[in-house]
Order: sequence, then C-alpha cells, then structure tokens
Amino acid sequence: IFIAFVINMSGAPMGGAELWGLPKVIIDIFLVTGFAMISFTAQIGQLATQVNASHCMLDYINTYFAVFTFYVAMAVEFSGLMHVSYFIQMCVGWAAGKPIQSNEPPKTGGVLIFFWARVLISAAVLGFALAVTLEGLFTGNTTMWEGVPNAVAVILFFVLMSIVGMFEGMQIAFFAVAKLPKSERGKSKFAMKTCEALFRRDGHNL
Repeated sequence: IFIAFVINMSGAPMGGAELWGLPKVIIDIFLVTGFAMISFTAQIGQLATQVNASHCMLDYINTYFAVFTFYVAMAVEFSGLMHVSYFIQMCVGWAAGKPIQSNEPPKTGGVLIFFWARVLISAAVLGFALAVTLEGLFTGNTTMWEGVPNAVAVILFFVLMSIVGMFEGMQIAFFAVAKLPKSERGKSKFAMKTCEALFRRDGHNL
C-alpha cells in the first residue's frame, strides 16, 4: 500500500499538464486521481510477483533484495501493525460458525498477552487512520471532482474499499484453489463456474 501511494505521488502530473491532447476528463480520471499509476503498480509490481510466488514459494526469494523485502515483511508482521486483521478473521469465523483452524498451538500466558496487545495497538492505528480519512472526506480535502457532495465522496470511499477488499480476498482464494485438485474445489454452482473460468486453457486465465 505504501509503495503504491509513493509511486502514485511520483507519477502524478503537474498542474495544468497535458498528455497527447486527451480531454481533461480523461486526464483527471486516469492521472489526477492516480488510477493509472495504481493500476500499473498493481498489475506489474504486485500481481505478477504474487503469481510467481504462489507457485515458487521460497524458491522465489533468490536475490538479496527479495530477502530484504521478506525480512521487512516479517518485521511489519512482528510489530503487530496489521494484527487487527486477525481479530476481524476471528469475528468472521465466529459469525460463520466455523472456528479458525491453525497448525499453531493455542496461545497462552505472555504470548497471548503480547498478541492481544498488538491487536489493540493495530485497532488504534486503524481507527486513527480512518478518522483522518473521514475528516478529509467530510471537509472536501481530497482529489474528488468538484461539485461532488462530500457525503457522496464518503459513500464512494466505503464502496470502493469494499470492492478492493473483495478483490483481495478473491485473489488469495484463487491462488489457494490453484493448488487443489479439481475434486476438492467445491460443489457450489458459482464456485464451479468461477473455477471453470479461471482454469480454462490450462490455467492461463488465472
């Protein structure tokens, strides 16, 4: 996420910039809002590496920079910055009536306290970030087009966040299903149709 924002800011156009004589509305949609740079980053910098890593796993960490990236990710995980996601996972599992299965032994003592402390810190960080974002949306301090009411901007924010969340979840699920035999991919009508579309032409649609 941080890299996507940095690249977006680095590739943002200067005020009054023109590109190939394109209409202003096209420039606003794809460049001013950052949609083009975010899409470029996601497709080349994120999806391609995730596809490779899903098949190569540890073999994909074959350069010093990859090892450095791995240790940075491990440090972020240890810091607990994103630990609120575990709490959300538990809530979803509880709501679905399916407890989370883990190969790790149950947390006890200091490990349990350390885990929930990081969850609380992560929730506080998330709450602060959400408060700042909503403040910016309600006061109009965003790149939203002029004339769009602030309330509509807030609604669009949550709609787009939901869509991104579903895409991320689907992406993870697709990579997980890729390792399952066809007999274990489920019997749901929509699940079967989705898998059929994904793995058509020897899985090139994935």
